[in-house]
Amino acid sequence: MKHLLLVYHSQSCRTEALAHAVYRGATDPAIDGVDTRLQLAGESGLDDLLWADVVILGTPENFGYMSGAMKDFLDRTYYPAQGLVEGMGYALFVSAGNDGTGAVRAIRRIALGYPLKEIVAPIIVRGEVHASNLEACQELGMTVAAGLELGMF
Repeated sequence: MKHLLLVYHSQSCRTEALAHAVYRGATDPAIDGVDTRLQLAGESGLDDLLWADVVILGTPENFGYMSGAMKDFLDRTYYPAQGLVEGMGYALFVSAGNDGTGAVRAIRRIALGYPLKEIVAPIIVRGEVHASNLEACQELGMTVAAGLELGMF
């Protein structure tokens, strides 16, 4: 059994809606070889990260950056994870009020230090969440879980 960890933070419920869409995709009945956990960033730690084969991070854009809770999760796991997660795959989705690129850039920079490997392009949802955004996030979850099940990541 492979393990997929989905860590997110949300204050306005936009990122939460996207996270649940990613989770729906990752837990599609067609995928049976992947155990997926959906967790808040503030409740996630090193043990969760080490459990995972792949991690998906979801954050709102706050002041052109990731949320403080996501930064806290990365801060708490960064040094203890050194040498233990090298090459682990990750994916990212951002709920943005601006353009989202600052949050993506910051997470990519930190991910390089673990080092993690980006396995799919980030999804940035600007403004209100629409059905097409939820579909894209569901597809992200399904793609990552199916790839993990097949041993691609």
